[in-house]
Amino acid sequence: MPAQMQDLLDRFAELGIAVTTTEHPALYTVEQSQELRGEISGAHTKNLFLKDKKGQLFLVVTREDAQIDLKRIHTVIGASGRVSFGKPDLLMEMLGVIPGAVTVFGVINDVDQRVSVILDADLMRDEQLNGHPLTNEATTTIDRDDLVTFLRACGHEPKIVSLKSDAA
Repeated sequence: MPAQMQDLLDRFAELGIAVTTTEHPALYTVEQSQELRGEISGAHTKNLFLKDKKGQLFLVVTREDAQIDLKRIHTVIGASGRVSFGKPDLLMEMLGVIPGAVTVFGVINDVDQRVSVILDADLMRDEQLNGHPLTNEATTTIDRDDLVTFLRACGHEPKIVSLKSDAA
């Protein structure tokens, strides 16, 4: 069974990482989550679970308002050819979450380190970042450096790249 929110919060505590978690009604889209602005400080994220033609998996984490060119992102993240969104069953298998709850914190469930974590350089300029704590019924705020500590503790060395589109 995949880790749940309390398991994640316990892991943060084990690592000495202080977080703040705010519960709210279920949110499925960035647009819905924008209604909470002002209540939760820090940068809010958009998370894309992607798969390339060879089956390599990527979790791309960027600012919620970032424009991502899915036709070109493969050249930046190291994918083999163009990428597509991973299917819901694969998302659950790898990260233990459903569509609408995709989160960087899902790597706690990727014990075989099959998913490459890509963090947008623009996002990493913010001191505090927000993501769903394995459920879209809450938002967890974490310090940027603590996020990197968490990812490494889960066996994932994040790749920080600029995802800005040249066309933008």
